Amino acid sequence: MAGRSALTARRARLGAELRKLRERAGMTTTQAAALLGTSSGQLSNIEVARFGVSAERVRIAAHTYSCTDQALIEALVAMTSDRKRGWWEEYREILPSTLLDLAEIEHHGTGLDAAHSIHIPGLLQTVDHAREIYRQAVPELPPPDIEHRVSYRIKRQEVLYRENPAPYRAVIHEAALRMAFGGPDIARRQLRHLLELSELPHATIRVIPFEATYYPGSGQSVYYVHGPVPALDTAQLDQSHGPVFIDAEAQLAQYRLLLERLDAAALNVEQSRELIHKVAQGL
Repeated sequence: MAGRSALTARRARLGAELRKLRERAGMTTTQAAALLGTSSGQLSNIEVARFGVSAERVRIAAHTYSCTDQALIEALVAMTSDRKRGWWEEYREILPSTLLDLAEIEHHGTGLDAAHSIHIPGLLQTVDHAREIYRQAVPELPPPDIEHRVSYRIKRQEVLYRENPAPYRAVIHEAALRMAFGGPDIARRQLRHLLELSELPHATIRVIPFEATYYPGSGQSVYYVHGPVPALDTAQLDQSHGPVFIDAEAQLAQYRLLLERLDAAALNVEQSRELIHKVAQGL
């Protein structure tokens, strides 16, 4: 059994998934620990990510819990081997841990889906646009904190440009295009940046126009990161106090359905580009 090391989003998810497997098997920690040849305290520490766990232990646990989903088992095993420090660790003492978790989840995602009604998705923002967003934060952020968050947000965008990037899809309401944060010049450059990114072969950017007769959901921003198997997907919601992560299967299914309906409401790619260009010209 691996010892203590820095808590990461990946380790936390692995522990949570092992707990789900145990609970589905109808076992208490005491019962499971006896079968696994460990103590209930050690098992609890693995499930809450205080301790790491080896690939062999994951396979043994899956067998003990009668898990027959081989794709899920292999995905969980893979999560035990990647212990390299990601670029986000340089922000460990600077930014909230939830922001670092977002970068880590995103880094390992196999597909990225964003739906926004008021804001341009973070991965698509220019430096100036991102800075204006953070300047309007409540409570107000000190200038150094603003710059740290801006640099972090731009660093996250590397997932769009790395070798073999994950497919990225964004559905943006026209209202977000017309929110001229920072004034016309910044807003115009932001929209031109959107048009440039829409040309990336792995990026799809679509717009829901004001003329659309419906807008599914409550208008909240949704960021959906696909895992190696659907059970390891993560939905991220923006809240005033920071990002909130969702990994319960029933909730994930709801957000997948919501994204499908938003996608159905959006213009096609070419129509979306035309609308973005039209809004930019009007600034």
